[in-house]
Amino acid sequence: MLEIRLILLSAVLFGLLHTVNGWIFSFAQVTPHIGWIYLPAFLRLVNVLVLGNLRGTVATALGGVLLMLVSGSISGVGFLNVASSCSGPLIAVALFRFQTGREVSLVSLKDLAALTLAYCVANALAHHLIWTLFDPAQVLTPEQLAGMMVGDFSGAMIGAYGLKWFAQRFKIGFPARSE
Repeated sequence: MLEIRLILLSAVLFGLLHTVNGWIFSFAQVTPHIGWIYLPAFLRLVNVLVLGNLRGTVATALGGVLLMLVSGSISGVGFLNVASSCSGPLIAVALFRFQTGREVSLVSLKDLAALTLAYCVANALAHHLIWTLFDPAQVLTPEQLAGMMVGDFSGAMIGAYGLKWFAQRFKIGFPARSE
């Protein structure tokens, strides 16, 4: 029962942070769907890191569907965007584990930065592939791919610093290596 509550809480938190991010950082928008700072990017990673691959993906997917419901924009492309949002963290974690042969340390900024970089590339490529194939009007300029990567990276690194602080403060996560 606790797991279901955590999934639902994470989904609602994702939707709320997405909305608040749009208000706070509206000055930094590249397009209506891309900003130079996108804080929910790290929630996608945290969902997978903290809740696990399946539960974290479900939380992100529910958050995306919640956003579609609230905005009244339920569509096939919207569901493909949700799938893109869910695939980025899974690809990044799999690549990290493959490359290092170990789990991500929640208190290592080096680990979180490497994971975040992989996530930003995977997420931006997945979204732009979907937009190119199914909604070309979303692809306004070639530079927006880089803008999405930068926005995800900046938002996720802000989140990474917050997670590192939280993990150290409450003594959770894997032991940090000396960096």
